[in-house]
Amino acid sequence: MASSTPAPRASTPDEIEALHALVMQSLDDDQAVEAISIPLAGKSSIADYMVIASGRSTRQVASMAGKLAERIKAETGRITRIEGLPTADWVLLDAGDVIVHLFRPEVRSFYNLERMWQFGDAPSQVGAFTAANARPA
Repeated sequence: MASSTPAPRASTPDEIEALHALVMQSLDDDQAVEAISIPLAGKSSIADYMVIASGRSTRQVASMAGKLAERIKAETGRITRIEGLPTADWVLLDAGDVIVHLFRPEVRSFYNLERMWQFGDAPSQVGAFTAANARPA
C-alpha cells in the first residue's frame, strides 16, 4: 500500500545531482535498456529528473527496482517509494528529486512517457543518458 506523503526532496543542487548520478549508475550496472533522463527542473514541481528505462523481463525490472531502492537507502538514507513491484510490468520509484519508471519494453512502447514529457523539445534533446556523463565535475 502506497503512502500519501511524498518522498523527501534534497535541499541542494549537489545532492540532487549525486542522487541522479546514483540512479543512472545503478541502472547502467544492472544493464537497463535505453535508459533516458528527462530534466524537469523549472518545468514541473514533481521532481528535478524523470528517468525512464526498460528491462528485458518482469524479473529484470523487479530486480533493478529492488537494487536501486537499496542503493539509494544505503548511500543517501532515503526510503524510496515503490509502486507496481508485484507485477513488474511498470515499476515507479519515487526518490523525491528523481522519479524512475522501469518498464518491460512492450509496456514502455504502449505508454510512451518520453513523448508525453518532452515539453516541445525534439526527441534527440531528450536522448540517451549514460552513467559516464552523469557524474558531477
